[in-house]
Amino acid sequence: MGKNMQLSLLYVVEFTMVAFTLLLVVDGRRMIETPIVRLDIQTNQVTMSNGIVNVTLSIPYGLVMSISYGGVNNLLATQNVEKNRGYWDIFWNRTTSKRARKKFLGNRFEVIMDTENQAEISFKSTWNGSQSDELPLNSDLRFVMLRDTPGFYTYAIVERLEGWPLVYIENLRVVFKLQQDMFHYMAISDERQRIMPMPVDRETGKVLDYKEAVLLTNPTNPDLKGEVDDKYFYATDNKDDRVHGWVSSTNPPVGFWMIIPNDEFRTGGPYKQDLTSHVGPTVLSIFVSRHFAGDDLVIKFQQGEPWKKVIGPVFLYLNSNSSAMDNPTILWDDAKRRMNQEVANWPYDFPVSEEYIKSNQRGIIRGQLLVNESTTTLVPASNGYIGLAPRGDVGSWQRENKGYQFWTKTDAMGNFTIENVISGTYNLYATVPGIIGDYKYTFDVQVTPGSSIELGSLVYNPPRNGATLWEIGVPDRTAAEFFVPTPPSEYNVHVYQNNFESIFRQYGLWEQYSVLYPENDLVYNVGTSNYSKDWFFAHVTRNIGNKTYIPTTWKIIFNLEIVDNASNYTLQMALAAAQRAELQVRFNDEKVVEPHFTTGKIGGDNAIARHGIHGLYFLYSIEVKGNLLVKGTNTIFLTQAIATNPFQGVMYDYLRLEGPHQ
Repeated sequence: MGKNMQLSLLYVVEFTMVAFTLLLVVDGRRMIETPIVRLDIQTNQVTMSNGIVNVTLSIPYGLVMSISYGGVNNLLATQNVEKNRGYWDIFWNRTTSKRARKKFLGNRFEVIMDTENQAEISFKSTWNGSQSDELPLNSDLRFVMLRDTPGFYTYAIVERLEGWPLVYIENLRVVFKLQQDMFHYMAISDERQRIMPMPVDRETGKVLDYKEAVLLTNPTNPDLKGEVDDKYFYATDNKDDRVHGWVSSTNPPVGFWMIIPNDEFRTGGPYKQDLTSHVGPTVLSIFVSRHFAGDDLVIKFQQGEPWKKVIGPVFLYLNSNSSAMDNPTILWDDAKRRMNQEVANWPYDFPVSEEYIKSNQRGIIRGQLLVNESTTTLVPASNGYIGLAPRGDVGSWQRENKGYQFWTKTDAMGNFTIENVISGTYNLYATVPGIIGDYKYTFDVQVTPGSSIELGSLVYNPPRNGATLWEIGVPDRTAAEFFVPTPPSEYNVHVYQNNFESIFRQYGLWEQYSVLYPENDLVYNVGTSNYSKDWFFAHVTRNIGNKTYIPTTWKIIFNLEIVDNASNYTLQMALAAAQRAELQVRFNDEKVVEPHFTTGKIGGDNAIARHGIHGLYFLYSIEVKGNLLVKGTNTIFLTQAIATNPFQGVMYDYLRLEGPHQ
């Protein structure tokens, strides 16, 4: 338009069946029609709508009762009662009492913002100190809807005040249960996408060694007969879990996606594994859990301990495309694009709560990490994970569960930038693929609002006492490089286009050790054996029948041309997982009563049963006196000594024998 042209502008608000509409009228002509955000508050419910999606929640509880989109009146499970469709919940105990599950139910509803562009509503619950049998935790559940946005956001502010009683929190999550007759296709990653069983298939199937695993004996979809369904098949590392969800069979298909734009509010760091979506159809975002970790990731509040944390926001994204009828990956690809937008927009600028820290109140950290694997050469710590977490010991970040964590990946030269760090005092930690152990920066890192901290070049000196004599595996915190068997023949394996992610996510793999080694245990010959073929992925017990299990002892046989009996050698032993195990190490004498080294009873991650390929990481630098070794053939005996069930054992990450201390 010419700069001298005079315009007559008029904004008109018009009501339709689904939303208010803002009309921009220029010289009497309708130019733009944009739905605005609207709140419809009734006695017992409130509906947020923006002309794209309607979300109805109960007052004052904050339960999500209905989500309408794409011509579907309610995407949520209408076969369930209204309080069992969309909700936040928590599992907790007082250490001596049985674990309790509690939905977060508000007792006070409040409109925080109500404008044409944004609505934010709050459902608060306040603990009354006289309620000794109730969870001593305040909660403020927030739901946000933005204009022109196909979905909605939710976040929670949870807090304990000083003086409140002891409590343990095992699980904290947000849950959505979808229409089971509508949603059949689930997508977790580019690889793990499939038609899923129905809930009734689990009811008619055969429960296996634990309740989550069910053999599908008479599924509604006959193509799935003989498969095992287990929600743990679909677990994912935090670092890889940015979007997951379901695609409906309606015409046009509708996608329902959970987008987690950042990990700062989740516990356990980037390698913590957790559930995503599973048969129900159910969509989860889990923020606190003991999954693949055990008691170490239970939040244990002591008597009087205060705490406050903002969890989320996460984004519930909805999409639709008629072309997805024959190709549901169209909606998956679109959800990934939207996920990338949400990640780029973090931290969000729209949450109203003052407890949510905006970008201008955060700091940034820069530096370079180098690795000193020898005394002469520094190499870049490329593609490592480096992050800020609450102060603790080396590697404590994987067990940290109360504060915020901020992680990024180093580039090929080891350079890193950690952005949007909430003010506080942290330690800097790192783990580098191909390098054993964990890095911790010597000094605390103090972040203040708006700070920009340059740490310069940092050097990680990983554990090493001598030259490498031999090694088994790849130090990457997982057992993925080792031999993973095919499952027992009575179970059909679901075949994905690329089975890299799912080869170890199969039921019954632990049973195959007793099949492959019915009497004698694994023997690994350094120099001739190949760890990808000859080293079983999990050191488990042996089943000798009648639900009886015995310890197993693996042997590593190797040759030494020279032995310095007066010096000490080192066995670096990194474990990728452990479940109620005790690993004993003996050198050249299997019968010696007291092992030369023992881990003691360790682990509770249950990664063997949960198909995890890793749980929590352990590193042991075992001193080996030279007089325990001999010139010529040597044998290391590794005994998993506790044997009461099939799931006890360890997964190795990496083993390395080092020569005399230098």
